[in-house]
Amino acid sequence: MADVAVTIRPIEYGLVGDEHPELFDIRAMPTPNKDMKPGQLPSHMIKQFFEDGYVLVKEFFSSSELDPCRKAVEDQVERLAQKLFQAGKIKDLYNEYGLFKRLTHIEKDFPGANIILHKYPELTEAFKNLWTNERLLNVVEQLIGPEIAGHPLWNLRTKTPQNEATTVPWHQDSAYLDNKSYKVLQPTAWIPLLDATADNGCMQVIHRGHRAGKVATHQCCHGGTWYVMVDEEEMEKSLGMNPATDIVTCEIPYGGMLLLNNMIPHRSLPNVSGDIRWSLDLRWQKPDLPFGFYDLKQGVLMRTAKDPNFKMSWDVFDSTVRHSLLREATVENTNEDEFDTTIQGPWMKKWEIVHVNRHVESYREDRVADKS
Repeated sequence: MADVAVTIRPIEYGLVGDEHPELFDIRAMPTPNKDMKPGQLPSHMIKQFFEDGYVLVKEFFSSSELDPCRKAVEDQVERLAQKLFQAGKIKDLYNEYGLFKRLTHIEKDFPGANIILHKYPELTEAFKNLWTNERLLNVVEQLIGPEIAGHPLWNLRTKTPQNEATTVPWHQDSAYLDNKSYKVLQPTAWIPLLDATADNGCMQVIHRGHRAGKVATHQCCHGGTWYVMVDEEEMEKSLGMNPATDIVTCEIPYGGMLLLNNMIPHRSLPNVSGDIRWSLDLRWQKPDLPFGFYDLKQGVLMRTAKDPNFKMSWDVFDSTVRHSLLREATVENTNEDEFDTTIQGPWMKKWEIVHVNRHVESYREDRVADKS
């Protein structure tokens, strides 16, 4: 479909032009504890996170911590395959293929299968255990302090080869957030479930692109996807970056992770390998700051120094399916087909629509109120 400009009312207040570098640069770094906890990173790596906006941790998880996540993904692909096969959407279960090939074959029969899995992943016990991994939370404590909550936005990335829907353009994570919470430091751990390389679509970041402490002007949506995007000229103008010299390619071995500041521009490269690049995005923030996602889903408290007997509960978090709520908030027909391969969200109202595609067409503008 040809690109068509659509005029909507962007929600600009509190976004473009609102600068708070002190909330994201070295001034936001918590005072380090004298005694290091298990898993905590050396001070120069924590300093790098605040000075550069990211840090590569090439060795962190053991296979016993990550292998259960691989098994959980295999189980989710199996359930999706069975559902598609029973509905006559695919001609074979393709169960002779493993974790890094099977969804690609399913995709050939039913394009968009990876989007279904991306929309409705189950927060399995393996994913929960990784998100609340004691050593990992110790690292998060170095970034935001001892009060830690899991953010509503977490993702299983289903990056099948040569697929536009899995190639995320340049953006800042805060460009997706509502006006109440975008000014909050929300570190993300990007955790690949195999060696992440330039060939299979690892991440790239704009070195120190977070230092302006503001969100550049994004557009919606990238190509045939639901992603917001920011072009390199805009990053240079608004954030003072030079993409020609400041791009860093972040290859990470299995067992490592990339820690990202939510203000740093980043993207994923195309997957030109023969394998699926599975990965997880896990995100945290302080629970006493503006929290949640457009009042549609709240986060989950994971750690607090205020209560030595605190025991976390997933009950409320598990009771709300994020993508179902996003659809209810943005489209007129809430009776979604379980095989629908479109994604909608309130971030589509925040920016100028420059590419109309099936994702954009399926949302209704007047369903999302400006809750700034």
